[in-house]
Amino acid sequence: MPAPIVSFEFFPPNTEKMAATLWRSVERLAPIKPAFVSVTYGAGGSTRNRTHDTVERIVQETGLKAAAHLTCVAAARSEIDAVVDRYWIAGVRHIVALRGDMPTPDAAYTPHPDGYAYASDLVAGLKRRHDFEISVAAYPEKHPEAIDFAAEIDNLKRKQDAGAVRAITQFFFNTDDFLRYRDRMDAGGVVIPLIPGVLPVTNFAAMARFAGRCGASVPTWVAERFEGLEEDVEARSGVAAALAVEQCQRLRTEGVDAFHFYTLNRAELTIAICRMLGAGLVSAD
Repeated sequence: MPAPIVSFEFFPPNTEKMAATLWRSVERLAPIKPAFVSVTYGAGGSTRNRTHDTVERIVQETGLKAAAHLTCVAAARSEIDAVVDRYWIAGVRHIVALRGDMPTPDAAYTPHPDGYAYASDLVAGLKRRHDFEISVAAYPEKHPEAIDFAAEIDNLKRKQDAGAVRAITQFFFNTDDFLRYRDRMDAGGVVIPLIPGVLPVTNFAAMARFAGRCGASVPTWVAERFEGLEEDVEARSGVAAALAVEQCQRLRTEGVDAFHFYTLNRAELTIAICRMLGAGLVSAD
């Protein structure tokens, strides 16, 4: 079986120590030759400048293809247009276009009166501005605000029709959720590739809290694997790597050949997983 295509996600650092960790991770992951790496964007555009600086540095210093996350929240179209013009000038050609979350936790989403209302509008606006490659989000367990899966798939199709070329999923643990979602896409006329987002579990408690905020479920069997390992970093890392590899191998048997890893700016687990999947390995002649 050919090695899978991989991509990695980072978040912009907010301290010098975190910046050092990020750049060590970028350097360690670069030899795997990811298809691209992406950099996230804080709620309400709170990391706009740090995201831009991180993406620009990746482009200038590493030779990796970098994608910048961009959201609709709390920004007028003129502001977003200015941001994407800066990206284009900096050599960035790939945007991950998202609706985004409000700056205040649990606040209901309210479109900016002069902005792009939803991700599909943002995609269309980006394509009018420059010929970006655009990735969008997909939710195997449906977006928390979608009334049902029909609405979820209709929204994804609007993003496809506006110009998106791939969908990257929220992280998930139940592989059948991904496969059912892919079937729903087929039935709904969504033909862009669906890339599973894989989250290596570095800290189970933190992951569970995050899952609760974004509507991802954590099956009991996943919790049981990490039970009692709170203070055992080595054992926890081994379980996390095995869990991710199991998930990816199952998906590969179902025809999936690309994976997007949420690295949390740490390289160790992602390197181990990619190695076990054969990504980035050079065969000896």
